[in-house]
Amino acid sequence: MSSLTPDGGAASIGTVDLGIVLEAGGVALVLDIRDGGLPVVVHWGASCGPLDAAAFEALAVAGVFPDAGSEVDAVVPVSMLPELSRGWSGTPGVSGSRDGAHWSPRFRVTGLAIDGAPVVDAAGAAPASGGRRILSSGPASVRVVAQDDEAELTLALDIELTGSGAIRTRAAVRNVGDDVYGLDSLMPMLPVPLDADEALDFAGRWAVERVPQRRRLGVGAHRRENRRGRTGLGAAMALIVGRHGFDFSSGEAWGIHVGWSGNHVHQVERVAEGRQVLAGGELLLPGEGRLAPGEEYATPWLYGFYGRGLDALAVQSHRMMRARPQHPRSARPVTLNVWEAVYFRQNEKDLIELADAAAAVGVERFVLDDGWFGARRNDHAGLGDWTVSADVWPHGLHPLIDHVRSLGMQFGLWVEPEMVNPDSDLARAHPDWIMSARSEWPLTGRNQQVLALANPDCYAHIRDALLALLEEYDIAYLKWDHNRDLVEAGTGPRRTPGVHGQTAAFYRLVDDLKQRHPGLEIESCSSGGGRVDLGVLERTDRVWGSDDNDPLERQRINTWTAQLIPPELIGAHIASAPSHVTGRTHTLSFRASVALFGHLGVEADIRGWTEDERAQLADWIALHKRERALLHDGTMVRVDAPDPAFALQGVVAGDGDRALYLFTALAAGTTASAGRIRLPGLDEDRRYRVEIEPLSLRGLHANPAPWQKDGVVLTGRILGSIGLVMPSVHPETALILRAIAAD
Repeated sequence: MSSLTPDGGAASIGTVDLGIVLEAGGVALVLDIRDGGLPVVVHWGASCGPLDAAAFEALAVAGVFPDAGSEVDAVVPVSMLPELSRGWSGTPGVSGSRDGAHWSPRFRVTGLAIDGAPVVDAAGAAPASGGRRILSSGPASVRVVAQDDEAELTLALDIELTGSGAIRTRAAVRNVGDDVYGLDSLMPMLPVPLDADEALDFAGRWAVERVPQRRRLGVGAHRRENRRGRTGLGAAMALIVGRHGFDFSSGEAWGIHVGWSGNHVHQVERVAEGRQVLAGGELLLPGEGRLAPGEEYATPWLYGFYGRGLDALAVQSHRMMRARPQHPRSARPVTLNVWEAVYFRQNEKDLIELADAAAAVGVERFVLDDGWFGARRNDHAGLGDWTVSADVWPHGLHPLIDHVRSLGMQFGLWVEPEMVNPDSDLARAHPDWIMSARSEWPLTGRNQQVLALANPDCYAHIRDALLALLEEYDIAYLKWDHNRDLVEAGTGPRRTPGVHGQTAAFYRLVDDLKQRHPGLEIESCSSGGGRVDLGVLERTDRVWGSDDNDPLERQRINTWTAQLIPPELIGAHIASAPSHVTGRTHTLSFRASVALFGHLGVEADIRGWTEDERAQLADWIALHKRERALLHDGTMVRVDAPDPAFALQGVVAGDGDRALYLFTALAAGTTASAGRIRLPGLDEDRRYRVEIEPLSLRGLHANPAPWQKDGVVLTGRILGSIGLVMPSVHPETALILRAIAAD
């Protein structure tokens, strides 16, 4: 984790009264720093227009809460790290002590910089105390440095408003005393109004990730903790609050996401005095926040999103991600993964045949999954022994890789570097490398234990084994799996909690591999969608949405994963029928239509498909290649259909020239037709021809709508506000609609 040293880079500003107004993407973030206190968010939400000193002061005063009775005799500022010492009655932003002492810090701001430049006056001196100064900017980064001399702590708080309008913030605390400081939690907070009275977050389990759930808010805290040692299959993913009934297109909403792949907290809290805040950060286990003299702890990034409707928040996140320098710029290669094709039944002949079949239908990346190494013939043995199995691959992987490359495809390889089977050479040689909180090992999960990557010797061993593979073989891509929770994840001689250290070591390992192999791409897979977060995507190039490739399930999983992650980073595969997870059978058209709207792949032994099925698959892959520039760079839109049996999502080109929509019948509708379904996101003043993609009609039993024979031309305003009557289709089917500007 990068350090946020709270010294240097900011001028001392004493107790200046300072206002900071940041605006971008239609979002304003207004910060007030006065009397030496930490920044208070005066406003986070819709643009509030230009603010001079008088207008700023009026806005700030208008947001001060009155005394509710039996409170402290002072105005209580709720900063981005609220302090008990200033009268805050909720969860403190900083919690810790020195063996019980110094547990209520009060920080004094000592420095501030904007975009790395110290804030000073024209003469080079700090501005005089008492004068209101307003600093206005578009997207910008703000660093606030503060200290508490009595508690012997320094603090750095970073606040950024990105070009998309998304916020991200993080904090770092350093112990500048002579004895240990025990940090229990450090959670930045963002205020939201009381009319945000409903919360949306997510639950789930294996193969059923990202299930939305809502609840009304009252006084107290709604807190989602994750203690699984990884992001989690049932993680909140995001915590979004808004006016009751907010949906994809309407209602003000504010959301947060903790960009961290270990234990974490998302929380919304309303206190009796009338204030409400969103908060998030790492969940520290006992001792993980122990700071020796001179040591520092930095939080992960806490992301904040604001807009009208859930789509506005999603688009903010997508645009923020796409603006990153490391965001993939090349077309996302169509991938075939061999797991559901062969499982552990690997051999050179079959996989070369599968590679031939893959290339013939247009696949661009061929991935060899679990079972190629050590004694790994099933999931009971061999994990951790990262050498090619001579029993399965007597000539090594070179014949397969050379053949794959000769067909014009990239080669990818499955690995699970953080885990080990007890029945493995590695576990027998180094039982002390297995994480444990007691003298005996923890309960196994999928016949696995966890390797302590924070142990330098263990880390070096795994790193060198992976580097040896990357140096010997032409590997463009690693499918990086993580198939169990971290249960009793202790480390070191005293077996102290090690989830924080494990997560940081995993990040460091990925960074090491990418630094030495700059072109390498890595997918984050974790029992399917168990490691989906913006922390892991700071350093990886794709997430696996779920182990469930059933299109009925994947429509929901992909739709809600895209609340945070842009579709080009969400692996979505066309798999076999019946589904290997649910047992349901769906048409190839339905399976392909749903997968088309992500990072497309194939997960099946297509050697056994009929000639017609392979021809259809080739057509779907060709369609994806023609449309992926739109699918992977356009603006996502979703519709709340009147009947929840139906769903619509789409992608609109940035210039408004065209769009693709996916209409899904999830179940039998209450009425024979879904009625008019809106096609949002188009230019209201332009005319569009709407047609149904012929591929999606193959094998579909439908009562056609009259307009679909020749298509229909309507304005974007009519399509977005009135819509089209959809054909009457069977449940568990889908149609793809294409809208192209007609003028």
